[in-house]
Amino acid sequence: MSFESSMSSSAADTTGWQVPERPVLEGLEDRWAARWRDEGTYAFSRPESREQVYSIDTPPPTVSGSLHVGHIFSYTHTDLIARYQRMRGKNVFYPMGWDDNGLPTERRVQNFYGVRCEPALPYDPDFTPPAKPDQKHPVAISRRNFVELCLELTAVDEKVFEDLWRHIGLSVDWDTLYSTISDEAQSVAQRAFLHNYARGEAYLSHAPTLWDVTFQTAVAQAELEAREYDGFYHALNFHRPDGGEVLIETTRPELLAACCALIAHPDDQRYQALFGTTVTTPAFGVEVPVLAHPDAEPEKGSGIAMCCTFGDLTDVTWWRELQLPTRTIIGRDGRIVRETPDWIVNKAAYEQIAGKTAFSAREATVAMLRENGELVGEPKPTKRMTNFYEKGEKPLEIVSTRQWYITNGGRDPKLRAELLARGDELQWTPEYMRHRYANWVSGLNGDWLISRQRFFGVPFPIWYALNADGEPDYAHPITADEAALPVDPASLPAPGYDESQRGRPGGFIADPDVMDTWATSSLTPQIVCGWQRDPDLWKLTFPMDLAPQAHDIIRTWLFSRVVRSHLEEHKLPWRRTTISGFVVDPDRKKMSKSKGNVVVPTQILDKFGADAVRWRAAMARPGMDSPFDETQMKVGRRLAMKILNASKFVLDKHAPADPAAITEADDLAMLAGLAEVVRQATEAFEDYQYTDALEAAEKFFWTFCDDYLELVKERSYSDDAAAASAAAALQLGLNVQLRLFAPFMPFVTEEVWSWWQPGSVHRAPWPTLDELPAGGDPTLLDDVAEVLIAIRGAKSRAQVKMRTEVDRAVISGPAESLARLETIARDLRAVGRITGDLEFAAGADQISVEVVLAPQA
Repeated sequence: MSFESSMSSSAADTTGWQVPERPVLEGLEDRWAARWRDEGTYAFSRPESREQVYSIDTPPPTVSGSLHVGHIFSYTHTDLIARYQRMRGKNVFYPMGWDDNGLPTERRVQNFYGVRCEPALPYDPDFTPPAKPDQKHPVAISRRNFVELCLELTAVDEKVFEDLWRHIGLSVDWDTLYSTISDEAQSVAQRAFLHNYARGEAYLSHAPTLWDVTFQTAVAQAELEAREYDGFYHALNFHRPDGGEVLIETTRPELLAACCALIAHPDDQRYQALFGTTVTTPAFGVEVPVLAHPDAEPEKGSGIAMCCTFGDLTDVTWWRELQLPTRTIIGRDGRIVRETPDWIVNKAAYEQIAGKTAFSAREATVAMLRENGELVGEPKPTKRMTNFYEKGEKPLEIVSTRQWYITNGGRDPKLRAELLARGDELQWTPEYMRHRYANWVSGLNGDWLISRQRFFGVPFPIWYALNADGEPDYAHPITADEAALPVDPASLPAPGYDESQRGRPGGFIADPDVMDTWATSSLTPQIVCGWQRDPDLWKLTFPMDLAPQAHDIIRTWLFSRVVRSHLEEHKLPWRRTTISGFVVDPDRKKMSKSKGNVVVPTQILDKFGADAVRWRAAMARPGMDSPFDETQMKVGRRLAMKILNASKFVLDKHAPADPAAITEADDLAMLAGLAEVVRQATEAFEDYQYTDALEAAEKFFWTFCDDYLELVKERSYSDDAAAASAAAALQLGLNVQLRLFAPFMPFVTEEVWSWWQPGSVHRAPWPTLDELPAGGDPTLLDDVAEVLIAIRGAKSRAQVKMRTEVDRAVISGPAESLARLETIARDLRAVGRITGDLEFAAGADQISVEVVLAPQA
């Protein structure tokens, strides 16, 4: 679009501008959010080709939690890109979803209603939650009743989230809203799982599993969080057949009954004679072998360690590679198994720990060892790193369970190499974040565990036949028909069976587990793009253009989506990912409820307005953590208010002007400078560096207001050709700058746009260089700035008002600068209140001004 057609057409379409007497920021969010909703301003319309679409895989927030200022920042970053691409002429596919299944939702429902799920209970269609929930004595309800409460509460939470997103101005298409527990999402998750299973990528395995005893569920490697944990080293004596002793040190004496070997490094000379022999465990009298393995650490403790099934992941490695027996004593509830295992020799000793928690069993075991004289010295305090579930509060145990896995390269070098290549193929902003992906994939030591022993989630579309003895045939799962998806095996019989055969010999049982929430959210591109549901939409939107997210879930959400798309589509699910940092407190600590440093979004939105908050969010660069300081919002609010007031000046007393009338040197100079800003902002946005785009636009805007507006103000009110030039330049400059600011400050720019332009500024084209006239010299405005600084400085030093007249002004400086300034002497006289002589003296290296003020009364 040329600058003539841009301006003249808008002038022709508006015969009377509606400029308010007193523009205000208050109320803009509600008014324009409602208008955008009613008019479908951000609705996605399907074009003819994929090249006309820009699609975004928006992170679905967990609605059981609460939004904090970090969410506001990161989601605003995505919205900046969406708004820019829309103004560039793309049909932006920008869906929003809610991640509403999984453990966080279950915990919220349990606490909110005072209930707990008991799957064995029958469904009660008349169940009503207690009027006064008692979290210490929750009411047991059926799984179906529990799921109904989950759906009820998430609907309330989702409305709160949506209202906040609308208030902050996210330009998502709310007609594409989805949730990860919806029938559509369940169908996608179950279908993708069935495809994985059919290709051998999903499998059922009974194996050592990281287990959270509080939440009674398996935990995947990506959900681990290493934390420092207080412990004690206990020195124990194992007994050799010749009467000698072997000293080991352990922080987990409660697992002594699960010991299946002692392990030392093969090169450790202290234990060469012991390799291949056996020793007897203290207290429990079990004979175990002494073996060598390179993972043993000679410098740690006594250099020899007991392998128990299972104390940690090293135990799992030793157990697997040395083919040791499985001697599990900790159950899923975190307690020592009550029935005495058959390998225990001293059964009386085992009875002293049976049924106890791990902590109590530790105390009881240490007491026995001390009494038997098998504890060497007293326990020594230590700090150790141990694995926790990221949402848990107790160290994880490792128990043997039957779980579903999806291959992810952890045990397949070929697949790992392919997934690393996908990370290289993906475009990253910032670039260095790709190393986090590579480090994670390279360090995987097992496949992706996707099953969870929870209730509110996507069920596996699997049943198991029961033999004549009622034992499940886990080796041959019965799968659902894809045409019937979604299915709930707990409510529907297996294909070929009827409900009366459920749980009976010769009948069937349903798989009791649900998919991990990541197993569903790993399919958000498939969910939103209509995979195997809407072929036309799929063709237009997949692979998607952008995957925005925080850096802490590269290993979970980003990687899992790459895995699912690679396995199903043999390609990346998107072209680029943008990684946001955290918003931290002034001490650079991550915000959290437990630390009491969380900033509630509604507080700053109500106080400063959405545009001010968005401005601050845009100042946080991709990938960088950003310290939060509430006073920074004042700067954004001041900018928003200045846009209102400057726009009012430009439009209030000036009739629509023709851009062809722009002839004056300083008008052309201003627009030449603006052209450079358009170039810089466009390049920055194309490189996903939105902060650079904002900084360029804002820096120019303040020059426009502080220098250029003041410079041409008086001329713009005259009635000659020079006035028409000023008016046209002001209007064109405002038009372009409103569009430059539109992605960052959508409410105030839409408000001003509505005063004098048809349609929405957010549907207007992004400014281009051919809209602005050529021929101007932007350095003239730099010269003007130097002159104004000097004149204003002289008046300030004299402690007089800026409108004080000047009897004489002599501008000195380089010849080329003075030549430019002489062309705008009229405007210099006006802005400086120079009523007497204005002289130009060439020869100086830099501009300076000698000012003689008029005598003061």
